[in-house]
Amino acid sequence: MQFGEENLWKATLANRFEGSVAPHNDIFDVIVIGGGFTGLSAALHIALSGKTVCVLEAKTIGHGGSGRNVGYVNAGLWTPPDEVEEILGKEVGIRLNAELANGPETVFDLIEKHQIQCDAVRQATLHCSETQHGLKQLQSRYDQQIARGAPVRLLDRKETCEKIGSERFVGALWDPRAGTIHPLAYAQGLARAAHQAGAVILEHAPAQSVRRENGRWSVNLPSGSVSAEKLIQATNAYGIEGARKNEFIPVYYFQFATEPLSDTHRRRILAGGEGCWDCATVMSSFRLDGEGRLLIGAVGNLNGFGGRIHKAWAKRKMASLFPELAGVDFAYSWCGRIAFTSDHLPRVVYLGENAISIFGYSGRGISPGTVFGKCAADWVMEGSQDAFPIPIANSHHEPFIATKSLYYEFGAVATHFISNRVVGF
Repeated sequence: MQFGEENLWKATLANRFEGSVAPHNDIFDVIVIGGGFTGLSAALHIALSGKTVCVLEAKTIGHGGSGRNVGYVNAGLWTPPDEVEEILGKEVGIRLNAELANGPETVFDLIEKHQIQCDAVRQATLHCSETQHGLKQLQSRYDQQIARGAPVRLLDRKETCEKIGSERFVGALWDPRAGTIHPLAYAQGLARAAHQAGAVILEHAPAQSVRRENGRWSVNLPSGSVSAEKLIQATNAYGIEGARKNEFIPVYYFQFATEPLSDTHRRRILAGGEGCWDCATVMSSFRLDGEGRLLIGAVGNLNGFGGRIHKAWAKRKMASLFPELAGVDFAYSWCGRIAFTSDHLPRVVYLGENAISIFGYSGRGISPGTVFGKCAADWVMEGSQDAFPIPIANSHHEPFIATKSLYYEFGAVATHFISNRVVGF
């Protein structure tokens, strides 16, 4: 049985951006490959700077991970800030932590400035724990965030249960900088704003080959070619043919969504509008969308061998969290691919002279993607790797990619299978 074609975000998109299907002009200052958060943020900021820019999207705007996202606008990365600084070194780590801590501000400022209609709700997120072990992890994250001046709070069991409307949790880390959006509508809004600023946005324009000729980058398309002085590859987990492939661990994340809940349920379940995720080894998430649908998601591939197991888990998980929803059917199901790196940190890699690739958000695409897209625009203008909060590397090698990808999927299937066998988890 195949899942993943009834994408809630695609089904509820109110105002689709229509890109061009053929290039208006074949010569630009910058070519951006990939119409997701990173590429569109880059294109918008490049166009606002006065440079000519062309975005090449193989499918439609937001077709990849940007349109399959959970929709959390979070501050920072999955990797705790102390660990970020340990991996990257103090100076670089401090800069990356600081810039991504302000990531939600960048996103919500763009939404307001360009009047992007994407159900933006800045009502915080909750990183929740069902166990005392998980609560210790949250305490550590809280201490690290407080040391950096973050306005976070560690909630006790009572306040956590009141906010979520569930008795399952012993505590949560509350972050008021964060919020939720309709991710596909946000991507489409970025495309519309970039187009209005002068960017050329091409849909159904797969890059068939990329080469350097006479000091410029040339990209062949099914209907011609485009060239530019600089090239930004922003495909993240959705690679392209005919170009250097990003090295990352492909990890899948699925989601299910109900029809809108009743007013009675909405007054009790996540009444404040927070987005939530847990501390489990195989992470899961849950939130409401703008019309009150409940979304349940977790690591796993719906279209793989464990699809039925993942769906059964989602039904039981929903009933475990919110017993009043036992028996409620899902109306939507979809799945997306995430570009993991071993240390869960993003990468910027040179593809050649005046060409870079940006990838590896490891499940934190919206804020970091928007920030790194803006940094890419600064790189175009300044020509310096200091435009990014991390150094631009000459290469990135990710060992044992297939083995690690299978490890994540087998782990998710096994965890969900075992959970399905345990009454009430």
